[in-house]
Amino acid sequence: MSQQWKSLGACLLLFSLPTAHSAIIEKRLVTPSTLPGSWTSQGCYTDVPGRTLSGGSFAGPTVTDESCINYCITNNFAYAGTEYSDECYCGNNLATGAAAAPATDCNMACAGNATESCGGPNRLNVFWSGVTVAPPGNKPTIGSYNYYGCQTEATTQRALSGTTTASNTMTAEACATFCSGYTYFGMEYASECYCGNSFNTGSVAAPAGDCSMLCSGNSNEFCGAGGRLTVYALNSTGGPPPTSTTPPSTSVTPIATGFPTGWSSQGCWVDGKNGRILNHQQPDSTTNTLQSCVQKCAGLGYTIAGAEYGSQCFCDNFIYNGGAPATAQSDCNVPCPGDPSENCGAGNRLSIYSIGTPQVFEAPGPQKTGLPTGWTYAGCLQDNVVSAESVQVNIPTFPYKLWDNNQNSATACITQCQKFGYNAAGLEYGSQCFCGDVQNILVASMPAVSTNPTDPDHFTYKTPPAIVPDTQCDAACSGAPQYLCGSGNRLTYYTFTGTQPLYSWDFPTGNAAGKYSLLIGGVIVPLITSQAITGKITFLEKAGTGAPNGTGAYELDLTQIDNFSAAWRQMTQPQSDVFCSGGVTMPDKAGRQINVGGWAGESNFGVRLYLPDGSPGVKGVNQWVEDKVHLQLQVPRWYPSAMVMANGSILIVGGEIGQNAAEQPTLEILPPTGVPDASTSSGFSNTTKYLDFLDRTAPFNLYPWITVVPSGILIVYYNEVRILDEVNFNTVKTIPNMPGAVNDPTGGRTYQLQGATVSLPQYAPFTDPLGILVCGGSTSGGGYAIDNCVSTQPEAANPVWAIERMPSRRVMPCMAGLPDGTYLILGGGQHGVAGFGLAGAPNYNAILYDPKKPVNQRMSVMANTTVARMYHSEAIVLLDGRVMVSGSDPSGQFPSPADNFPEEYRVEVFTPPYLLSGLARPTFTITNKDWTYGQAVTFTSSVANIKVSLLGSVSSTHGNSMGQRTMFPAVSCSGTSCTVTSPPNAHACPPGWYMMFVLNGPTPSVGQFVRIGGDPAHLGNWPNLPGFPLPGI
Repeated sequence: MSQQWKSLGACLLLFSLPTAHSAIIEKRLVTPSTLPGSWTSQGCYTDVPGRTLSGGSFAGPTVTDESCINYCITNNFAYAGTEYSDECYCGNNLATGAAAAPATDCNMACAGNATESCGGPNRLNVFWSGVTVAPPGNKPTIGSYNYYGCQTEATTQRALSGTTTASNTMTAEACATFCSGYTYFGMEYASECYCGNSFNTGSVAAPAGDCSMLCSGNSNEFCGAGGRLTVYALNSTGGPPPTSTTPPSTSVTPIATGFPTGWSSQGCWVDGKNGRILNHQQPDSTTNTLQSCVQKCAGLGYTIAGAEYGSQCFCDNFIYNGGAPATAQSDCNVPCPGDPSENCGAGNRLSIYSIGTPQVFEAPGPQKTGLPTGWTYAGCLQDNVVSAESVQVNIPTFPYKLWDNNQNSATACITQCQKFGYNAAGLEYGSQCFCGDVQNILVASMPAVSTNPTDPDHFTYKTPPAIVPDTQCDAACSGAPQYLCGSGNRLTYYTFTGTQPLYSWDFPTGNAAGKYSLLIGGVIVPLITSQAITGKITFLEKAGTGAPNGTGAYELDLTQIDNFSAAWRQMTQPQSDVFCSGGVTMPDKAGRQINVGGWAGESNFGVRLYLPDGSPGVKGVNQWVEDKVHLQLQVPRWYPSAMVMANGSILIVGGEIGQNAAEQPTLEILPPTGVPDASTSSGFSNTTKYLDFLDRTAPFNLYPWITVVPSGILIVYYNEVRILDEVNFNTVKTIPNMPGAVNDPTGGRTYQLQGATVSLPQYAPFTDPLGILVCGGSTSGGGYAIDNCVSTQPEAANPVWAIERMPSRRVMPCMAGLPDGTYLILGGGQHGVAGFGLAGAPNYNAILYDPKKPVNQRMSVMANTTVARMYHSEAIVLLDGRVMVSGSDPSGQFPSPADNFPEEYRVEVFTPPYLLSGLARPTFTITNKDWTYGQAVTFTSSVANIKVSLLGSVSSTHGNSMGQRTMFPAVSCSGTSCTVTSPPNAHACPPGWYMMFVLNGPTPSVGQFVRIGGDPAHLGNWPNLPGFPLPGI
């Protein structure tokens, strides 16, 4: 068995699921309350094979419930339905078998309005005008014309050859008006109208059911079919048609004059045996000649022209459907109406002219050659099979629908699937492309969209999809009609069979997979966690989340973990609400923690500081300090980010102006840099900087990820990345947009489409461009949790994004950089977006990412937890090398409401395999813990041949590890006496506190905090206000 199949087989346990679509921040999807006229919502319905609403349709990024209804009104339909976020369908009746479905099945946000529901996979949001429409039929009388019947075309020319017109809004009434004065009029092929005073030879009565095509302009009427006319007669009461007395024409040799240069006759060809052989029909003409048809096609840039039925002209660049010359060339015997001396084809016969010998494509079949390297055709595969859980739920075999357009082809579909690491591609209905994995044929990838933990979080197949005969995949590809692209509920299916798998995941077992374990029972549902330089962990909680007697601020002493009361210190509740604030460890010599922003009113302006005190086993006495009058931000901020700049100042970026309010597209610096001004909230003149790119990308750019780079400040927001000048904050470089989801290039990576971002390891001499890794996220149009990581070096000359598949989807993940240079990805959900009640299907397993391995081979699926870590969960690396995992606040309420994932108090740790190997941990002793840049610092180590790593002090919230950085400085040893050289400058290593680890192979020591770069902004003397303990410089 190949490694790729082994990896896929293990996914049976991971249930990588597509996702429910979502709403804007902390709001659920709605149905419009105001609809046109008497239109009302009928709820969520199943879409049946052949479509529940089979009238008109359109698709695109502007679809909303209202735009769909308006489209259906314009086209005279009584029903409208939205499906799959960006599809609109109309009809006058619901198809047999369509049934009401649970409202939660219609869970996908409208592409044109993320607050509205636009159906779901095989689910329609249905609306009705209140009008009951009878099944389509022919009106007995139209003006002075009476319905006559269904009539065949004539043998050698049109049945009605007086005059003709065509329109994509054709109706029987329109044809009657056009043919006024003629004895007969007839509609053919939905959009064609013919007039005449008699029927030409060969036209005979046909069964009424043969005229089965609905009029293009009125779905309540029939307008003939191929080779069939729906006929009305002037003052007729019905009866057999009179036949023309015109004698049959005889074959006439075309006159080869008047043709464009290079065109020559290719003779008489059979049309229609397997479908049209030339696809681009021009308007019928009563003056059609061979020359005029050729000239028309040549003028349009085509190289082949064909005349048929006398008045018809077709153009193309190829001959399709296995077209071949007629055995009897005399079959093309219908005189051209513009020149009866030459013949213009006949019924199902084309007189063809071309430039050179035309290229013929055989009757359509699946594309089997010319595919992207490594891909092969695998058969015709069932799609949308019934689930085991509900007969109302049909499961798409491959979960990601990429498009539904007129450019669909196997090559285009496969190329996009491969770009994002999928090894299976399927094409359906001619115009649709789907991506997935081969294993999806056995393991359904269909979410249950409920966020209720008692509901199933995924659907399974009642019977897995099966390969069926190729003849069932019979729809021509919309972008390559010489090939077939599935059919209704049938996929033309391709697989990657190359020698090098598109991805390879490791599945370690036992201690090699790491281990989750309970650290301690909690007293708080934290929003933000951080390990202070004292080694203790600070926890902050939004107001109203925990028990009423809680304060929302606690500190955990890890040395007292076996003594619950000694381990926890309850601190004084902050004066204002820290709900969705930001924070960072300051570079002053006390390692104070700062927390900024918050929820609503005065909390939006909050600035809170804590000076860590106490010691192992001894509780501190300091508290979070705040002065809401004299120390505030310049502008309100909810969901801001914080960072220590290269000059030591604190940079605050982004946020919102309170709950679900306008964007705050600015940045500011602490301490304030303006002049004193008593009229402002901060007490200083406004020195905020407007950032147009945050304004433009609202609301999906909250908690942007920011870090220092040599050329300035790197900022990751929504699906964009740029570098700002660190003095004037103007953009100095814009990086190509991050790839999103395979089915949505607008997928985002910051709140509320929350993924996680880290900087990749830096190595001495710190001259290589900094790399960044961005994992997970979701999509703005529908909450599809993203199942990939992307990475690049933004300061490289030409940054290119590498896309790597994750083994499962993740929105709201956390990511922690480990001492050995690897990264732990954990927590979050497999569908939805960040916010209260907006995500589900918890992701219980951890992923270890090793950037030293080749791309697409860097991920290992690690141990599972049993604790759901959803919205408001955190993960931080501890000094002992473990990862502390905390929080989960999916409802935001106390106590946890029924039918919601619980408010999570338990604190876990993930123990990486480097601590389970049985190898002894190195130890080290260091006296100098306050380094300057480029300084050689001596220490002693228990072992030689070591490495040293430095991890930035982190404040973790919403997947954003503010302050994160991983560095490997130069180190040398003589025996156990070692020297480490600190990073060279503040752009490689911003001033601040770092965990220092010594590594013997992969095994780290217990870390110690060191400060690098001092306090260049003199934060130790700020703020000079009563009540704030100042450490000094």
